[in-house]
Amino acid sequence: MVDVIVLGAGVCGLTSAIRLLEAGARVAVVAADPPERTVSSLAAAVWYPTRTAADPLVLAWARSTYDELSRQASGGVPGVVPRPTRMLLRRPADRPWWADAVPDFSATRDEWRFTVPSMEMEVYLQWLAERVRAFGGSFATERIGRLGELGGRAPVVVNATGLAARSLAGDPAVHPARGQIVAVANPGLVTSVRDEAHPEGMTYIHPRSRDVVLGGTFELDDWSTTPDPAVSAAILRRCVALVPELAGAPVLREAAGLRPARHGGPRVAADPEPLPGGTRVVHNYGHGGAGVTLAWGCADEVVRLATA
Repeated sequence: MVDVIVLGAGVCGLTSAIRLLEAGARVAVVAADPPERTVSSLAAAVWYPTRTAADPLVLAWARSTYDELSRQASGGVPGVVPRPTRMLLRRPADRPWWADAVPDFSATRDEWRFTVPSMEMEVYLQWLAERVRAFGGSFATERIGRLGELGGRAPVVVNATGLAARSLAGDPAVHPARGQIVAVANPGLVTSVRDEAHPEGMTYIHPRSRDVVLGGTFELDDWSTTPDPAVSAAILRRCVALVPELAGAPVLREAAGLRPARHGGPRVAADPEPLPGGTRVVHNYGHGGAGVTLAWGCADEVVRLATA
């Protein structure tokens, strides 16, 4: 018997499990897929609240996550580094709502500059899973068809199932926001570059230790996870135009994944209806392209809700 079942092994599920274990709960992570096969593994994973509406609670989650990831980077957590970033502006823009979470944010007429944590998710997800095990948590592979199947198996279930919450939680507000990326060999870049208002689509260049993640797309309600060669070519063209050093860099991979977006923003809340057997449900899904950006702050909220 455990105190909490965390359903989902992406970044939001694993961070929730760690915070609950730190609070003294006995936790089992139950998921259809291991961490390395979740959509989190495909994330470019630079702290940035992509397509996330301004909200004081979301800002608090983002700030808390920024602070935690910065501590992890300073402490040598594998795959986590501070990344200098340039956001190119095609027209004058107001100071963004999230800027107060970033200590070195500065702005000119043409760009914003700031430093944010960057994660290499293949490495970081493995570290998170190891932390779960180190605190005494367990993992089980199981495909759940409905939340009611978990009724009576633990006092609390944390629903961190991302896009699957559309059916599991009966929430039609959940929908995919497809993203496609191209990874190329890193020619020596260290600074991320973003151009969210590029006329041909959102564009970003995120260097990592051995490669550079180039993007991207944000295609609402598109369920395809097959990379489109024409989209990859367009991404490469846009990115090389912004950073000419990328010209000729060997392409290492192309990938497409489905961000778990939600109309109305993330749902981090206790469900008013318990499952059979009195099991309480705490939801933690709907983060869209900001799962990494909000994960630790939302995990703290999950602990508060689960222990209330």
